[in-house]
Amino acid sequence: MDAYQVGKDEQTWDPTGRAHQYIVIGGARVVYASLARLTVMKVVGSMSASADVLAMGTVEMDVGAIQEGTSITVKWRGKPVFIKYRTAAEIEAACADDGAADLRDPQTDAERVKDPKYMIVLGICTHLGCVPTSGAGEYGGWYCPCHGSHYDLSGRIRKGPAPLNLEVPEYYLDGTKLTLGS
Repeated sequence: MDAYQVGKDEQTWDPTGRAHQYIVIGGARVVYASLARLTVMKVVGSMSASADVLAMGTVEMDVGAIQEGTSITVKWRGKPVFIKYRTAAEIEAACADDGAADLRDPQTDAERVKDPKYMIVLGICTHLGCVPTSGAGEYGGWYCPCHGSHYDLSGRIRKGPAPLNLEVPEYYLDGTKLTLGS
């Protein structure tokens, strides 16, 4: 006797067999939806930043330990950051150069600092990405020996092939507590 035929003596709850089909198709759809969700989660998870990258997103430090007239280099997001504690004479010299005619990328010292005592710039030459030397060059700021770019005490390009000033990163300064990044 055929499963879809109902005899007079036989009683069945699904004479057409559709309930079985609905259960199988519904179960398959649940499995496919779960696999699709798992695939999307893995792809999105692989594209997000890893824990070590997120940890390097912000750096907090106390700049109170830096002696006046010296600079330090810290690593932030895989890049060097120069932090210079400027003397009163260095601040005056940087402000005096604000109106200099030979500024290729004109910016005043006040536009580049939040506290005049601390000059904070990314330590990457804007010409070809070399790392300049601190406290060198004709203007007492930074000098890139690779191609001869000279930066002043505000990190402004003064001489050489670099087209732009040293970049000022996003930072917050609360007293002597420096936070690089957001």
